[in-house]
Amino acid sequence: MSFYEELKLYREFDFQAYCSSVTEQKVRTVLDKRKLTPLDFLALLSDSASPFLEEVACRARDITRRNFGNVIFLFTPLYVSNLCENVCPYCSFSVENKISRKHLSLDEIRIEARRISETGIRHILVLTGEAPGLVDIHYLSGCVKILEEYFSSIAIEIYPLTEAGYRELIGCGVDALTIYQETYEEPVYKKLHSGGPKGDYRFRLDAPERACLSDIRSVTVGALLGLAYPQTEVFFSALHAFYLQTKYPAVEVALSFPRLRPFSQDFQADYNVDDKRFVQFLVASRIFLNTVGITISTRESAIFRDAVLPMGPTKMSAGVSTSVGCNDAEESVAQFEIADQRSVDQLKQDLLSFGFQPVMHDWNYRYTRGQKAEGRRQI
Repeated sequence: MSFYEELKLYREFDFQAYCSSVTEQKVRTVLDKRKLTPLDFLALLSDSASPFLEEVACRARDITRRNFGNVIFLFTPLYVSNLCENVCPYCSFSVENKISRKHLSLDEIRIEARRISETGIRHILVLTGEAPGLVDIHYLSGCVKILEEYFSSIAIEIYPLTEAGYRELIGCGVDALTIYQETYEEPVYKKLHSGGPKGDYRFRLDAPERACLSDIRSVTVGALLGLAYPQTEVFFSALHAFYLQTKYPAVEVALSFPRLRPFSQDFQADYNVDDKRFVQFLVASRIFLNTVGITISTRESAIFRDAVLPMGPTKMSAGVSTSVGCNDAEESVAQFEIADQRSVDQLKQDLLSFGFQPVMHDWNYRYTRGQKAEGRRQI
C-alpha cells in the first residue's frame, strides 16, 4: 500500500466545508485530547482555531522542548545544477525561462564543499533541477563521493528516483532525502506541471517511500504553500509524514511547508498564507506530530524565523544561496529570493542569544555505515 491509497480516502472530502463547520467548542474539545485524529488536526487548521493560537503555541513549545530540547540543527544547501526539463510556472529553473544555466563540474563542487565546510557546517543538502539525462546518477554519485570528504551527513533534494537509484546514492554516502510534492491536489498538480518528467504525480508522491525502502536514514516531506487551498496542503503534508513515520519507524521523518517566494518570473499564487496563518499551521502540526522534525527555511525572514523558534522548529538552513556556483563572479539565476540572509556564524550567535543550541554535526553517516559493515562481518 502506498500513501496514494490514503489520499484516495479523502478524494470526495470537502475540506473547505469542514473547516467552515468547525466551532470554537470543537476546537476546545480537540485541545482537551492527548492524541489527535487527522480530523482533529484539520480542526486546528480552521479559522475557528485562530482565537486559541496562543494556547496552541504554548502547548507546541512544551511538546517540542520535551522531545527535542533546545536544539536547532543547522544545514546548508548546495545547488549543483539548474538544468531542468520541467515546465513549472512558479520556479525560475523552468525550462521555458531564458535564464543563465550552470552545471557544476566535480572540481567546482570540491571548491564549494571546501568553502561551506569552513563555516563549521557538517550537514549539506544537494539540490538540482530536474534534468535526469544530464544530471544523472553517475554525476550525482561523483558529487556525493566528493562531499563525503567534507560532510558527515549528505541530504539530496533532487528529482524523484527509482528504488534502485536511491540505493545507489545511499551506497555512495547519501543519508537523507527532502522532496516536496509541491501540491497534493492532483488536478492542480497536473495543471502546474504540464511538461517534463515532473508531470508524473504518482511517481513523485511515492518517492519518499521508495527511499525508506532503500534504508535511508531521514526523509523530509511537504508542500509549497500558495498553489492550492492551504489547509488541505498542510493536512496532507502532515498526514504523509505520519504515514511514513508509522510504516517506517526506523526512519527519521521531518516536515516542511515553505511559502512561495518572489523569483525571476511573474507568477501569481492563488492563495496567500500570512504570518499568523503560517504560525497556526506550524503549531498545529507540532501538536499532531510530536516527534517529527520541522524545518523552517530561509524563505522566511530572520525576524520571523527568530519569532517562531520556540514553537516547534527543529531544523534551519544557514549561509544559503539558491544560485548555482555561488562562488562565481557571474552567479547564476537564483531559484527564488532568500528572505533570511544571515551567515552561519551570525545565525549561530543569534540562536545562542535566544537560549537555543545550534548543532552543526549530530550525525556521522560514514561512522555509522562502518559500524553496520563491521556488524555484518561479525555475523
